[in-house]
Amino acid sequence: MKFAPLAVLASLSLGVHAHFRLLFPEPRGVFVADQEPNFCGGYSDVTTNRTTFPLEGGFFRIRQGHEDWSTSVLVSVAPNPNSFDTFKSGGEDLYARFWANESKTGNFCIPLDLSASGVSGVEDGANVTIQIVLNGGDGQLYQCADLTLSSNYTFPSDIQSACVNETADHTAHGTETSTSPSTSETAGSSGSGNGQLGGFEHLPVLSALGAGVVGALIAIAL
Repeated sequence: MKFAPLAVLASLSLGVHAHFRLLFPEPRGVFVADQEPNFCGGYSDVTTNRTTFPLEGGFFRIRQGHEDWSTSVLVSVAPNPNSFDTFKSGGEDLYARFWANESKTGNFCIPLDLSASGVSGVEDGANVTIQIVLNGGDGQLYQCADLTLSSNYTFPSDIQSACVNETADHTAHGTETSTSPSTSETAGSSGSGNGQLGGFEHLPVLSALGAGVVGALIAIAL
């Protein structure tokens, strides 16, 4: 019986998610850790104050605290996307960026060229919603941002200057860590940036999960 508390703690630890924060563009609502495993991080309704976003040469910024993670971006052109089905067409996910993986934790600025998605309706002047999906090995997490696309919009200098990659010295689940700046890419650059996330290459990821632990992670470059 004296080992029961340890067993309880071990079982609880398997259910802990490594949270991430969408820093840019502005997410639908304030960060709520317990809601991140849910659609759009718990925010099902579209915001009225959309972020103006370039049709080409865009990027998104995240902070996350899990090693060996992968991320993708889904896009919806529905007026009020309020379910996972509104990010699908014919039962297939509408990807703005396919799965890509990274081994380090920290802050990341990742290129996002929405014009290259090939999704019908993603065009100049369109209202769209992107859903950032992150898998750190213990289940998928979600954050959404509502955008208005513009073919002639460029980011202000303060947003541009914030597009840097910083890798953390150690894992911290959704908290601040000491960081060391790595080589950063200009927004929209075709360079590889930090790990495999900096460029536009599409890297589908298959992962087998068991009891909250990654069983396998295979990246296949198309």
